[in-house]
Amino acid sequence: METVSADTLSLVWLLLAAFAAGLIDAIAGGGGLIALPALLTAGVPPHVALGTNKLAGSFGTFSASRAYIRKGLFKPRLWRVGILATTLGAVAGTLSVWLTSAELLRKLVPVLIAGAAVYVALRRPHGPTEGGVSVRPGWRSSAMLGTGLGYYDGFLGPGAGAFWTTACVALYRMDLVHASGVARFMNFISNVVSLAAFMALGLVDYRVGLAMGLSVMAGAHIGAHSAIRFGAPFIRPVFVLVVLTMAGRLIWQEWH
Repeated sequence: METVSADTLSLVWLLLAAFAAGLIDAIAGGGGLIALPALLTAGVPPHVALGTNKLAGSFGTFSASRAYIRKGLFKPRLWRVGILATTLGAVAGTLSVWLTSAELLRKLVPVLIAGAAVYVALRRPHGPTEGGVSVRPGWRSSAMLGTGLGYYDGFLGPGAGAFWTTACVALYRMDLVHASGVARFMNFISNVVSLAAFMALGLVDYRVGLAMGLSVMAGAHIGAHSAIRFGAPFIRPVFVLVVLTMAGRLIWQEWH
């Protein structure tokens, strides 16, 4: 297994980035847009960075989804088809990234991160919505969403939560808070499944991942309760600025 040696300064940077990622992911989705570039800028090899990010992210998605379920804002039993499809999609995505060369990943990942960040930045609030926790999605649409977004989360991940939130609002007329509950739980499923595959392939740095995971969980706990209370992604401008800055640095570093 590849490992990364991080000095104290690098570890502090990764822990701060992880806290911010957990906070933002629980509120608006897309926390991986901060955590993954932070790992890459710390010198972690791309395959290991993806696997380690899954380990850290699983802590945050567990904490956030648990908060939504305990508040009665998400019912997993209504999303059984979507959960199964997300599981299969995440396995396929992880196997695909494993087959991709490290050199290609170094060039591809920053571009995909920047694209996801631009999507989150340009996403506009939806009009009035009415759906809540009792919304039962159609099996075809939830199967398609689960497969596609599960695959994306298994292959890369950053921005998947924002994609889930937007899709639930657009397709099922769910309000933003309930849609965020769906996004957090589905992210948890795809994170755990993808993490298991990365662990089997020996592509996880456990020391860094576990330390970041605890920091992510702290941020996600605060973020989830803030989202439930305030109901809107109130820190998006700072989030987008940080993400685009790190993605731009990575693109310049790898392409020039």
